Amino acid sequence: MSIHDRVFIAGTDTGIGKTHVSCTLLHALRAAGRDAVGMKPVASGCEQTPDGLRNEDALALQAAGPAGVAYAAINPVSLHAPLSPHLAAARDGVEVTLPPLTAAFERLHARHAPVVVEGVGGWMVPLAPRLMAPALAQAWKLPVILVVGLRLGCLNHAMLTARAIVADGCRLLGWIGNRIDPAMDAVDENLATLREQLPAPCLGVLPHGEPPASAARHLADAVAALG
Repeated sequence: MSIHDRVFIAGTDTGIGKTHVSCTLLHALRAAGRDAVGMKPVASGCEQTPDGLRNEDALALQAAGPAGVAYAAINPVSLHAPLSPHLAAARDGVEVTLPPLTAAFERLHARHAPVVVEGVGGWMVPLAPRLMAPALAQAWKLPVILVVGLRLGCLNHAMLTARAIVADGCRLLGWIGNRIDPAMDAVDENLATLREQLPAPCLGVLPHGEPPASAARHLADAVAALG
């Protein structure tokens, strides 16, 4: 099996646990001896701190990765408003463009591998008026792991997103189920349907509320898929 030294973590929607899954995957990869690092290329909803703008998700990725990696290397574009990036960037008077993001990715990738790149929101999110989030996976040749937030409606969201990923010319490496709704009915039946319908294997299912360091044991298949 070939070793994947990069991967894009996409989500079926916003708020379905991409960061939780990304951090859990980082713990699993590092436990397996890989020098894995997380990256959140564009983050909106950042808070002003004495050290500059900081995003909660990017800080979590930083904490789950190797020591000593600068925040700016993990989150090169930080935006104030908790909005779609193109809207948050407009409020900040900036425009997100691909070349600086690519340069930041390549610098990080030169020092660590694999790089776990977390997307923003769902798959089809504008980063700028003429730049969509899938451009990162396309330009950087990132295989995609889809995070499926397990709640009512997840079947439609997962199948539509998987179709879009494939239509955009990206490789869907697999999917990870995340128990965001502990009261969801018919979880096993929904998981069985996802396994039947999605065009890639299930790489793990994370229970509700378990911290990434201990939940990492559920992602052995994801680690294996990355080599």
